[in-house]
Amino acid sequence: MVQTRVLVLLVAMILFHLLDDYKIQGILSQMKQRDWWAKNALDELYKHDYIMALAEHAFSWTVMVHIPAWVYAYLYGAKQLLGTYIIAFLLCWLIHAVTDHAKANMHKINLVEDQLIHLFQVVVLWLLYT
Repeated sequence: MVQTRVLVLLVAMILFHLLDDYKIQGILSQMKQRDWWAKNALDELYKHDYIMALAEHAFSWTVMVHIPAWVYAYLYGAKQLLGTYIIAFLLCWLIHAVTDHAKANMHKINLVEDQLIHLFQVVVLWLLYT
């Protein structure tokens, strides 16, 4: 039987996902779109700046979904070696950035697919850390 604290961890990770992807993201939701830069920063110098916005949002999201897991690991003992946490963090950061690029710039996936990928990331992290 799954312990209550393990389920609370999953709910907290999903909540932090929703907070960062919908509330905290702010202007980055627009700036991670290549088209935003074409309309708002006409200088050729800025044409690739959307990549930084994608990386920054993906980093913020990755930190946010890891906060509950880090607290859980601190309170109940880390289940994995530090290297596992680092690799999982970097993979989540990369996957989130690539997924958002596929939605915002390549128009290869829609919001539902985007969110399912992000939720899948959260569940995999949750399973890894518990």
